[in-house]
Amino acid sequence: MKGALGLIVVFVSFLSDATFGDTHSPSDCGKSNVSCMDFDFFCHALYPGATMDCLFELLSQMCLCNFNLAMAAMNATDWCAWGSVSGLYSNLSLCTENISDCLGIPWPSPLVEQTFVDIHHRFFKDCPMEELSDPPPPIIFALVITPILLIPVMVSLVVLKTKNGDGSS
Repeated sequence: MKGALGLIVVFVSFLSDATFGDTHSPSDCGKSNVSCMDFDFFCHALYPGATMDCLFELLSQMCLCNFNLAMAAMNATDWCAWGSVSGLYSNLSLCTENISDCLGIPWPSPLVEQTFVDIHHRFFKDCPMEELSDPPPPIIFALVITPILLIPVMVSLVVLKTKNGDGSS
């Protein structure tokens, strides 16, 4: 079914191509100029299942395929470097948003959220998390001692002002 879907998407993108001369192979992985009308036509006229199932197939063929190929081309140690994957991640997010918008499905949907959870489980589960740590002891000392020293100073100023008996000064 996935192979047939890929061929149908390529066929629809071929029909929408103004030159009618470009040929696409399934390995192009959704690298075509497909419009919202093509997605809508595919899901409502050609796809036999529900719209959410069609969304899943389109996300798999158009978005995830590109992301998976790009991640496979990278060194696995670079997967945890945000600078290396931020562009790919943004493109994936934009792709899922565009297809969802074209089909009139709110974004993010549970399907899109599960897609991102699956991606994180597959590619980023071994990445070290940045844990919050305590500041160095001199900074903690300065933050604690400052109010402790200011309290007696403020109390003594209040006592001196009220000791004069003059409430106006």
